[in-house]
Amino acid sequence: MSLSIQTNVASLVAQNSVRVNKDFQSSTIQRLSSGYRINSSADDAAGLAVANKYRGDTAELTQGVQNANNGVAALQIIDGGLNNVSNILDRLRTLATQSASATFTGDRGTLNTEYQGLLTEINRQASNIKLNTGGTYNTNLITYIGGGSNVANAQVSVDLSGSTHAVDSTALGIATSSIAGGGSKIAGNTVRLDNSATAFLAGSATQVFTFHLNTGTGNQDITTTLTGTAGGLSGSTVIDNLNTSLQAYGITASVASDGTLQFGGATAFTVSAAAASGGNGVTAAGTTVNSANYNITSGSGAFVAFTGAATESFVIQNAGGTTTINLTAANASNLDQTLTTINTALTGSGITAVKSTAGTDITLQSTNSFSVNETAYNVGSDTGAVFGSTGAKAVTAASNSASSSGNALAALTSLQTAVASLGVVQGKVGGGVNKLNYAANLAQSQITNYSAAQAGIRDADVASEAANLTKAQVLQQASIAALAQANSAPQAVLALLRG
Repeated sequence: MSLSIQTNVASLVAQNSVRVNKDFQSSTIQRLSSGYRINSSADDAAGLAVANKYRGDTAELTQGVQNANNGVAALQIIDGGLNNVSNILDRLRTLATQSASATFTGDRGTLNTEYQGLLTEINRQASNIKLNTGGTYNTNLITYIGGGSNVANAQVSVDLSGSTHAVDSTALGIATSSIAGGGSKIAGNTVRLDNSATAFLAGSATQVFTFHLNTGTGNQDITTTLTGTAGGLSGSTVIDNLNTSLQAYGITASVASDGTLQFGGATAFTVSAAAASGGNGVTAAGTTVNSANYNITSGSGAFVAFTGAATESFVIQNAGGTTTINLTAANASNLDQTLTTINTALTGSGITAVKSTAGTDITLQSTNSFSVNETAYNVGSDTGAVFGSTGAKAVTAASNSASSSGNALAALTSLQTAVASLGVVQGKVGGGVNKLNYAANLAQSQITNYSAAQAGIRDADVASEAANLTKAQVLQQASIAALAQANSAPQAVLALLRG
């Protein structure tokens, strides 16, 4: 190699080494001081992209865990409310059971007041936990957790939508239930006895009620006259006065769910109300039968007494057996005798004959179902008799709401369904809590593993970098020393010039 003073190649080589070693040392110090192997895209562009994805997934999952915990908290609040609604349903069933007993001698109206108040409380609590019909949580609750390959896999759904998942009284099917004592209402009556602003039969006005009944000891016709006062009677006083007159006959007066007058009891009866003589009548003029019983009223006109060779035969059947009744002039010469003949034949069957509401026909009543079939009809030109034509006769079914315990029995059926419906909602909520907890556990596991994967790419190996720092320092010092030697090498050319 020739000697040159113009270009010091050795110095250039040494300078480059100084630069390389300086960059190596700076890079090593940056990794040790930051803790990261990748501090810029230039350090590892492909690795940085992968690490950034892991970091994004971790950030998403971290918030997803918080979402799951918030969802669990919301469902636990709902669950606490559902437990309380369940307790209220227990109390409703207790009240309904008490009222459903025919031997209950207390005031069913008092029981029903508490019952209706608890229905209102169910609605209030359902609204507070936002699970009333159309409430905030009466929908498909979707919690975004993250960590899935697509949006659907990243979500947890707890479906509380629809009326089957609401827990207000309407959704549970008990909103219109009642445990008040039932009864039969006067047809066409709209006078409300529960209107405290109304005084009835003011100025000592009167209103007459005529009952045709059979208490088991024979047919009776009784008249009950309500007499008002100068200032009029309250609705509750009207009920008390009627019950005082009727209690001996097994008939009870009460206020129906619509506020109007009703009569109930196990006694077979019909009743007609005359118009009030003045003031406000307690009911419109009208009639009713005890619709708590299966019943059928005879022919379309007034009963026609049997005379001469006139005859009529009909068969009455129930679960206890069959009774054939044959009417002739000898045993049915008038309405009262006909009633006696029919009731004597029906002794022990549970079926009773009483006068119709008009007092001119015959009504058959029974707490259990029965059928009537006329087999013979031979009354000449007469058109009344009892049924007046051969063939099967339509019997009106008993109305549950007309018996003293019918409303309560119907309420118990509704409450059983409500308990089952509530159980479905509780199952959905409990299952939702478990789903969210499991989802949060998976998300935590993913956070751990994604963080570890990111660390493996991004974090610096401190032991390796510490060794590299020592190496970089030694190389830096060596390259500087070599540069000094290289810079002094051209002075050797002066030795040639001295010679």
